[in-house]
Amino acid sequence: MQKLGKGEPVDNDEFDTWMKSKQLLKPDDQLDLTEAELGEEIPKLLSTENRHLPRNLVVYDFREGAFLPVPPPENTITLLEFEGTSIHKDTDEAKEQISRKGTDELNVTLDKPKETLAEDQEETKKPDTPETGDGEEGERDEDEAEGEGEGQEQEEEVQPPPEEEAPKKKLTNQFNFCERAALTIANPSRSVDTQTIPPPRSSYGASVLQWVIYDSYIADYAQQQREKEREKEKKPGLQRRDEKSRKDEKAKQAEEFNKRYLQACQIIERMVNQNIYDEIAQDYRYWEDPSDEFREEEGTLLPLWKFSYERTKKMCVTDLCFNTLYYDLFAVCFGTLDFMKQNAEGAVCLFTIKNPSFPDYRIATESGAMCCDIHPKYPYLIAIGLYDGNVIVYNLQVGTKEGPVYISHGVNGKHAECVWEIKWGPDMQDGEINFFSVSADGKVFNWVLMQNKLAITTIITLFLELDQVSGPDGSALRLKGSGTCMVFHPHNPEIFLVGTEEGYIFKCSTAYSSKYLMTYHAHYLPVHRMDYNKFNSNIFASCSGDWRVKIWEDMRPEPLFIFDLGSSVGDVKWAPYSSTVFAAVTTEGKVFVFDLNVNKYKAICTQAIVSKRKNKLTRLAFNQKLPFIIVGDDKGTTITLKLSPNLRIKTKMGKKAGVVDPQLLESQKLDRLLSLVRELPEGEMVKETVSTVASN
Repeated sequence: MQKLGKGEPVDNDEFDTWMKSKQLLKPDDQLDLTEAELGEEIPKLLSTENRHLPRNLVVYDFREGAFLPVPPPENTITLLEFEGTSIHKDTDEAKEQISRKGTDELNVTLDKPKETLAEDQEETKKPDTPETGDGEEGERDEDEAEGEGEGQEQEEEVQPPPEEEAPKKKLTNQFNFCERAALTIANPSRSVDTQTIPPPRSSYGASVLQWVIYDSYIADYAQQQREKEREKEKKPGLQRRDEKSRKDEKAKQAEEFNKRYLQACQIIERMVNQNIYDEIAQDYRYWEDPSDEFREEEGTLLPLWKFSYERTKKMCVTDLCFNTLYYDLFAVCFGTLDFMKQNAEGAVCLFTIKNPSFPDYRIATESGAMCCDIHPKYPYLIAIGLYDGNVIVYNLQVGTKEGPVYISHGVNGKHAECVWEIKWGPDMQDGEINFFSVSADGKVFNWVLMQNKLAITTIITLFLELDQVSGPDGSALRLKGSGTCMVFHPHNPEIFLVGTEEGYIFKCSTAYSSKYLMTYHAHYLPVHRMDYNKFNSNIFASCSGDWRVKIWEDMRPEPLFIFDLGSSVGDVKWAPYSSTVFAAVTTEGKVFVFDLNVNKYKAICTQAIVSKRKNKLTRLAFNQKLPFIIVGDDKGTTITLKLSPNLRIKTKMGKKAGVVDPQLLESQKLDRLLSLVRELPEGEMVKETVSTVASN
């Protein structure tokens, strides 16, 4: 609507058109109904019956020889069905329910429309004698009364004679009714057909007579008799063989079942142990010592698990070796380092961090197990050196109960004294597997795994570079050296170092058996262990019973660093993550961790792990992937220790350096450190001995 201003004229025609009322248009063919017809209710019933379906279908049945009617197909699917509270009285369902349940008239009248109920009530309220007015009205009332009387008579005639009232069936409560239903997906039917080649057919015809049947029965009876005679003629030895073969088959089946059962038990045992040691497992993976942030040049070792075995509690841990494939699996050798108290037997146990309570593999040896090594290419092969000079090889895939797959035999086929260290070598040109061993008899042997035996070859015999000694018969004797440890060059498999009881370190080659490439006058007491640096193969470390750890450079006769630890050093190892970090253990029960990049004079971590009066630490090993170490003592216990963040700091790349190989960074860090030492005069290098003996 448009607003008009005060001075604007008003158009009366448009205003009248707008104000004109709307008129309803009535079609010409519209029906004229009365009020009664308009008020009448016309019920419409909806049913699920499809009236368009044919109901007179027939099919010819050949068996009956006549046409049979076909039942009408169902075109409805019932998803939800429940009984309602009211139905119309004119439906078939209502009639069936009335006849079945005996519903009275009251229940039927409840379903009537409201208007019919109101009319019935008004009729009942009228008096029996209606008021008479004019004559016509009186006559009309009389006629209606007569009609009603006739209707009542007819109803009385239709009603059946009264009978005894049947007990009414109790209806369910309509207001406390609940029905549950679920709508599920109907999977469609799928037909699967297979097409095959029809079987071959052949026509055969014969006449079967009585004597033919008789002959066939006689032949079958004779065959059965011959089989019985053969069973009687069998020898008892054959029966025994059959019984043995059956027993062997049963034993094999039992072994397979036991293997599966054992594997399931091991899995359950690991789950139980992980739940028991859940706090330690969380520390092992995720916890870091926050106190390292306030200590610049110091670190700590967090004890985690202790691994032990009941049968090896009184033995000494003589060697530790991690598996090359499974980083959580490691081998522990049990023997003794005290030659006055030798045990009659030894053992090698393979523990896993997933099960600290019990070893996964147990190998019992006839003599003390002094060393072991796991093959880097075949992680299921483990070579073990024994105190009596023998070497054995186990295949963990086959199992430990069946014994070793290879073992040395005879007096000339083994070492004369204790085997101190054993190392796997690279495969030979023919693909044969071999390993090396060093013993106190002064010989280094090469063992080749042949098809049925171990082939032995002497690589070198250790002779001391001293003057000859006259024997009791006046002959000149050349003194032999007693080998105590051995380590191979990480890049050149022909070069290896051998430590001796006399304190010498000999650089040898597998190609030369008559002379040494280099002789290091390293220590004053036996050399216990040596190890090459993981990032620079020209640098190696050695430890000895003279309390010292020395860092050496290849082809340099004097050490670069000397560290005095205050007691006999059992083992030393370079860290796999840093070129300047190494660790050592002593007989006083302490673990020392050095980082030459942080401090060149003392250890950044000195921690007592066991009591120095009762236990002594003997061996040490770094894990190649995770930041923890394992140490063994002389009471058969292996302890796991986690390194704090300050003990495993890696070299950071500069912002302008770009992408640099981490190994190259570590190598450069070590070279910068060694360049400072190489520039010193020769007389001052040996004077860098620093005593780090801790107070009691």
